[in-house]
Amino acid sequence: MSELIKHECGIALIRLLKPLEYYKEKYGTWEYGLNKLYLLMEKQHNRGQDGVGIVSLKINLGPGNEYIHRYRSIKQSPIKDVFDKVNKSYKKALKAKGADIDNNDWAYKNLPFSGELYLGHLRYGTFGRNSIAFVHPVTRQNNWKSRNLVLAGNFNLTNTDELFQRLLELGQHPKAYTDTVTVLEKVGHFLDEANQFLFRKYKNEGYSNEEISPLIEENLDLQDILEHASKDWDGGYAIAGLIGHGDAFVIRDPWGIRPAHYYSDDEIVVVASERPVIQTVMNVSYNAICEIKPGEALVVKKDGRISNEMIRVPHKRKSCSFERIYFSRGSDRDIYRERKELGKLLTPIILETVKYDFENTVFSYIPNTSETAFYGMMKGIREYLVDWKIQHIKEKNGSLTDDQIKEIISIEPRMEKIAIKDVKLRTFIADDASRDDLVAHVYDVTYGIIKNGEDTLVIIDDSIVRGTTLKNSIIKILDRLSPKKIIVVSSAPQIRYPDCYGIDMARLDKFIAFNAAIKLLEDTGQQQIIDEVYKKCKEQENLPKEEIVNYVKEVYRPFSDEEISAKITELLKPEDCKAEVGIVYQSVENLHKACPNDNGDWYFTGDYPTPGGNRVVNASFINFIEGKDRRAY
Repeated sequence: MSELIKHECGIALIRLLKPLEYYKEKYGTWEYGLNKLYLLMEKQHNRGQDGVGIVSLKINLGPGNEYIHRYRSIKQSPIKDVFDKVNKSYKKALKAKGADIDNNDWAYKNLPFSGELYLGHLRYGTFGRNSIAFVHPVTRQNNWKSRNLVLAGNFNLTNTDELFQRLLELGQHPKAYTDTVTVLEKVGHFLDEANQFLFRKYKNEGYSNEEISPLIEENLDLQDILEHASKDWDGGYAIAGLIGHGDAFVIRDPWGIRPAHYYSDDEIVVVASERPVIQTVMNVSYNAICEIKPGEALVVKKDGRISNEMIRVPHKRKSCSFERIYFSRGSDRDIYRERKELGKLLTPIILETVKYDFENTVFSYIPNTSETAFYGMMKGIREYLVDWKIQHIKEKNGSLTDDQIKEIISIEPRMEKIAIKDVKLRTFIADDASRDDLVAHVYDVTYGIIKNGEDTLVIIDDSIVRGTTLKNSIIKILDRLSPKKIIVVSSAPQIRYPDCYGIDMARLDKFIAFNAAIKLLEDTGQQQIIDEVYKKCKEQENLPKEEIVNYVKEVYRPFSDEEISAKITELLKPEDCKAEVGIVYQSVENLHKACPNDNGDWYFTGDYPTPGGNRVVNASFINFIEGKDRRAY
């Protein structure tokens, strides 16, 4: 992607099912679990660079000892910083008399991060705030182990206001107005209730307080706790949690918006946001890894029992298609195939746009995430050429000479690496004009490939959100090569509506497709549609979210996709650009063909999977009209 879009956090959970000495004997170190956590997080660093946090929990440590340890960081290299802290804590502990890091029992009792349970989190902030207070895992502490709660998640809820109000109605006084605090306190409330219910039950049966604690730990019903806590959550989520005595869970939203996968054997349970990460770290096959199904929770009890529990009735699957297009690692088997197919499905419209002129067309891509779609595009073009060659030779009915046949067979698409992304340039210059000039140099190009004034340059990107980098950098730098025409191809459809489930695309006025539609309405004398949509949005501003309709769709309705693409092209072409410019988008229909199992397309269609989505797009349009510089949830 040519633009930086913050998104999707990453989670990693590990539960060791054997004593530490087992891993020391088999793998040479009791740090086996910690090492795997580090690898899981490094392999998911694409999912979060604003902050990192890790927690270790010791299940079998006696009273008087700290059994939950947490380190978090928002430094420039947060993963390195967090694990450096772990190593420093080891060095400090080893100065004590009798210290022996090779002794499993000593390490377990004296070293932090030597437990059986590990939870890691990589954060991308979508709310513009980045202090250590917002970094997961977050904790809810208590002197009873079974009331301690640790949470980390990849989530955004659209109805934090409703959930916050319900906490107030319970008599609580939450310390912050965020979905993280709301989720923590919501789960914590029902965890407290479950503890209290079991305490009364066993107290009435004559057990002492000391006897009751292990009975509560053994009989806590996580399915019931999570069912009650999450029943009103509106949003996308994959949330991992640890209970102080050793239970663990990962819960996924009933629409399957946010991803979560796991692997288990007799030694370990591993959960991560992305499947290929587990494949690589654990060296296991694709088929050995399971998806946590929408609406379910993976539960690992203190005694090691593993189960999949239904928490909420699953809705129609609407897993995020942006995961497939851009966010997730392209090393996943299915995602790699889907990205290639996205490129291939663009072949007909690309060839039509360049008028099938292979001699004077160069095909390339914007690095780096669009490379796979480029391979698919080239596969589609080559397949077209094979069919064309066969048909052309057949039509001549044997009248061609060997040289003519050779000339036909030798026709190949010209593909080159044109755009090169330089190391990240830091925008330390304050004034806008100078900063824009710096941004223009984020990309460099390969000179001497394009025929001046003759070649059409086709360059594919995985998506176009705001278009600012395209206008201020990419098209300008490509124009230096003096092509006759530049065609930018997006393997994703036009992004028209805000996201509210974890992607930093919350404002309508930031989308080039929305701005193009507004400009078209103004240019064609249909300003009244903007006014009518605003009126309808204001009228339903205070309705329950379940009753709100997405009237913003009416902004786009008068125009075809092609008309909007043409206006986008007009808006994004730099004033001093000499080449003709064209922008081509994927269709929503082809998106679904390429990614048949992940139909979450609300940012393209406005069809939100949850009622809260319609409320967000409604508020976003009101903010746009009223000039309010803020997100809508």
